[in-house]
Amino acid sequence: MAMENPFEGKEIWFGVGSQDLYGEEALRQVAEQTAEIVETLNKSDSIPVNIVLKPTLKSSDGIKQFMIEASANPNVIGVIAWCHTFSPAKMWIRGLEVLTKPLLQLNTQHHFEIPWETIDMDFMNLNQSAHGDREFGYILSRLGIPRKVVVGHYTDPEVAEKIGTWARACAGWDASNNMKVMRWGDNMRNVAVTEGDKTEAERVFGAAINTWSVNELCAAYDAVKDEQVKEIIEDYKAKYDIDPALLDDRYDSLFIAAKEEAAMVNMMKENGCTAAVDNFEDLGTLPQLPGVGAQRLPSEYGYGFSAEGDWKTSVLVRIGAVMGYGLEGGASLMEDYSYNFVEGREKIMGSHMLEVSPSIGTIAKPRLEIHPLGIGGKADPVRLVFTGAPKKDAVVVSMADVRERFRLTMNVVDVVEPDGELKELPCARALWAPKPNLKVSAECWLRSGASHHTCMTTSVGREAWEDFARIAGVELATIDENTTPAGFERDLEIAEIFHRLNNQH
Repeated sequence: MAMENPFEGKEIWFGVGSQDLYGEEALRQVAEQTAEIVETLNKSDSIPVNIVLKPTLKSSDGIKQFMIEASANPNVIGVIAWCHTFSPAKMWIRGLEVLTKPLLQLNTQHHFEIPWETIDMDFMNLNQSAHGDREFGYILSRLGIPRKVVVGHYTDPEVAEKIGTWARACAGWDASNNMKVMRWGDNMRNVAVTEGDKTEAERVFGAAINTWSVNELCAAYDAVKDEQVKEIIEDYKAKYDIDPALLDDRYDSLFIAAKEEAAMVNMMKENGCTAAVDNFEDLGTLPQLPGVGAQRLPSEYGYGFSAEGDWKTSVLVRIGAVMGYGLEGGASLMEDYSYNFVEGREKIMGSHMLEVSPSIGTIAKPRLEIHPLGIGGKADPVRLVFTGAPKKDAVVVSMADVRERFRLTMNVVDVVEPDGELKELPCARALWAPKPNLKVSAECWLRSGASHHTCMTTSVGREAWEDFARIAGVELATIDENTTPAGFERDLEIAEIFHRLNNQH
């Protein structure tokens, strides 16, 4: 059981701009030097997707065709553009107007140091990226084209890291636009923030959110073969410490939990879904509220998952899982549960009954246990119990429907160890110190109207989510070490004006 590689078969196209003015010899050097740059970038472990160099772009027609082909190719998740020499920006207008894939403007050059003793006008004509990229930047800004900007020599590891982070955001955007969310039942009754405009979400994020009845899940549960259940239980044995009772007199409960996992996964695979949502108020004839199975959807399959009908957080968890593929850590549903106000040890405890995923990393090997649950009206559910592993600069991200648009809110946090053993707490949890501190973080979160459900990512941090929000064209309110309540409130007001004006149709 493993998440499918979301980068497999995907490409980023590299378009280098120039013009015929400089002659064939100069254009040959442009092609050769750009090929060297692309080859160097492809050798970096920081970039998870293959970069494909396309022929030098020298005309308006050529640029438009390049952009059309990139936009139409389902394997292309992004485009990098760089102007090696001087590429007059009017040549780019028609092409940029038809580009539908994320764009990165690379501001680099082939030479690292100015050749002080030999530089002449021939060298200047060929190596004027600083000149050409500023012309290109002008037209991008004039057209209002959102893009990532990366500045630096192509051999600088930081350049590759930034391109790699953007590539992961592109993969997240690709996953979002090819996402089907399976909802078993509807939202939890009378809860406001988990509601939202599913039609608008498909327009903005590309994710199709639809409902399958719980009866269908119950039928899928009944259809699961014992052999599949036993395979899942063997996987449990290999990965977790299991309460001995679950292998003895409570084995039937373990079997039910694994069977529910199999049913959920089977239904999702059959319908091409990559994210799911359930609701403890609507479980039909399912014997247990899904616990360990729900926890494993992100960690073992790379699926998004959220509870109580909250499809928005499920979408975020799937995006986070894709962006963080191959990195340490992962993505999970999280929920703020309790504050620690002790001076000098202020922190937040996050959990969610029994559905937080071990994908975020654990201090110790997760333990598979069974405990009563006072809601849902079903049999005692089986769940993984663990504490999230420490991680600096992780993030929690919320999606809220604020009438005419969606707002993402992100808090940069340090996941930390708890001050005690938590031995009486029979659920998965994580503790974090929010930046800049608990009081400011909480006040700003409340002012933003952000959800109590979040996606925690310990694999990718703020830059990946910033890149994703820019690509998606959605508001992102960030709470970090520099945030103040007054400044944050002012930023919200400015963002509201901008997004309302920018999204008029």
